[in-house]
Amino acid sequence: PPDWDCFNDDDDSGTDHFNTQKLGTRLQRIERHAGVTSSLPDTFQTNHLLFYERFKAYQDYMLGDCKPSEVKSFIADYLEKVVEPCDWRAVWSTRVFDVLVEVQDVDYKELKACVSLVLPLQCDTRGYDLTEEAMKSLLEATRHKISLDELQVVYDESGDFDMTALALEHLRFFYKHIWREWDEEDEDDDFDYFVRCVEPRLRVYYDILEDRVPAGLVAEYQSLLQNCSQCFQEFSTLRNGLSIDSDSELDNVSMVEGLKLHDQLETFKRKLHIIENPVLRYVLSYKGNSSQQSVESRGPRESGVKVVHVVTTSCSTIQLQSLLNAKLLPLCSSGETEIQFHTEPVSAVESCREGDVVIVLPGVYSVTSSIFIPDSITIEGFGFPDDVVIEKKTKGDSFVESTGADVKLSNIKFIQHDAIEGILCVRQGTLNMENCVLQCQTTGVIVRTSACLNMNMCDLYGSKGAGVEIYPGSVCCLVSNGIHHCKDGILVKDFIDELNVVMPSITMENNVIHNNEGYGVILVKPNTRVPLDCEGKHKTTVKKRASLVLLKSLTPVPSSSAAAEPGSTEDNNGTDGGAASTSCRKWQFSRQLSRNKETSCSSRPVEDLLDHPVFVSIQGNQFRRNGMGDFGTFFY
Repeated sequence: PPDWDCFNDDDDSGTDHFNTQKLGTRLQRIERHAGVTSSLPDTFQTNHLLFYERFKAYQDYMLGDCKPSEVKSFIADYLEKVVEPCDWRAVWSTRVFDVLVEVQDVDYKELKACVSLVLPLQCDTRGYDLTEEAMKSLLEATRHKISLDELQVVYDESGDFDMTALALEHLRFFYKHIWREWDEEDEDDDFDYFVRCVEPRLRVYYDILEDRVPAGLVAEYQSLLQNCSQCFQEFSTLRNGLSIDSDSELDNVSMVEGLKLHDQLETFKRKLHIIENPVLRYVLSYKGNSSQQSVESRGPRESGVKVVHVVTTSCSTIQLQSLLNAKLLPLCSSGETEIQFHTEPVSAVESCREGDVVIVLPGVYSVTSSIFIPDSITIEGFGFPDDVVIEKKTKGDSFVESTGADVKLSNIKFIQHDAIEGILCVRQGTLNMENCVLQCQTTGVIVRTSACLNMNMCDLYGSKGAGVEIYPGSVCCLVSNGIHHCKDGILVKDFIDELNVVMPSITMENNVIHNNEGYGVILVKPNTRVPLDCEGKHKTTVKKRASLVLLKSLTPVPSSSAAAEPGSTEDNNGTDGGAASTSCRKWQFSRQLSRNKETSCSSRPVEDLLDHPVFVSIQGNQFRRNGMGDFGTFFY
């Protein structure tokens, strides 16, 4: 357990559990059912704590350097130090009712409190009528013991119960958002639980809360949590249901099914680890917002008419004459073309059909929604990029998304604010971008699997992630661009060992990549690889070893009347082993068929990546003042 003597009164984190010199409470009250008549008293407002407040509480006070198997004992020790042992009131809150109770005693080891009803009954119900007798019967059924995390401490201005209210909040939050029911299943118990599990899970919770994770990835994360929990429940049920007769056909089938469930569980856990770790989420979360439904292609008009969409809020006669001579007359010469005018670019793009052209006149256009390009259209600025500006200030997963088969984009400056996924994402099809300026804030340009980007003479800067992210199976041609002042210049994701896709195909010629915080070009790849000539043999060996581990992990659980002494059973096929086998009632899988090792990841600079097969052509590029080097490799 942590050294409680090290705590002092200088803590300003909001979790100062041992400062007894305070006069009055430092916590706010929360009005229960504001605007609705309620007989219940107000409680402490504790659910709006900041990240660093929870971080400090878990690291310094609650968990310290405990192992997964020690979590409950550390929490019990923490609660014993800070939670008042008796004589305090709380609202017992469930999905069905809220009722006022008084705490008579606290069982710290079991994380429960012994309570009694406050009479006359003060209770709010949700769709049910509960009487005093019914509540007394319910408490008797639970032996008057309820979970501490179901208690909301009644507000008190004296400050005497601040520590109790905060402690229960940390307990409640931990078991709701941090703890996983499979955490104790890891045979590799010798690691710092806070470092490996608590900190990354706490960070991803606040990243999601503060809209720093794409909505699609949030949905994927929540789905993974649900699937992992369901898979673990099925695995546990199957494990506990195996009978002594291990030679029966039913148990043989159960063993095979258990092996499949274990592999599935490990896959879910690994994907969760990738999303929860901010570094791995940055370089490995290849699905990202892929679950978001893209806008469907509208196709050509049945009449065959093409439309030129002109975007402007106002223009001079000279601009209009120049536009007419330079663009409109050549585009409308066929007679099957009409002209439409728009005041902002989003409505113009949404009105487009296959083959249309959007011409954006000089001006600064502020948009509040993402721009989706599902058809093969042309969008061009009429002037220099610095004169034709499209700016997005509102939060959202992306700024511009292209899925059209052949999209052309030119002579426009895009300014990004608060987008989560990136300034421009090529999800599928081909995007040809020329002479554009991309002022990023989060991620820059993303080229997804099976998509193609041709980016020429563009200037990209300011990305807190990579300037250009290139996914497996994509095609990316970068010619005469400037990519600078980003976290990394170009990030190439080489997942061919883990995904059923080919490596990306990249052309880089005459680009200037400079002043990036990390590497000019960084390649993300697995830490270990199986040689192709040994792959089939390796898979067969893995299956044989997994089956052997599964068989060996079936350990007998002796009945209460015949507990075996340590060392009394030999691990062989002799009579001693058989006798021991007959004394058990159930067979049980081991807690974990293989250890859940923490992903080892590291990056290192390399001389260059010129000979790497992802590059079709790489020549004439200039690399200057990149913080960690021109080329690097990130191993995971």
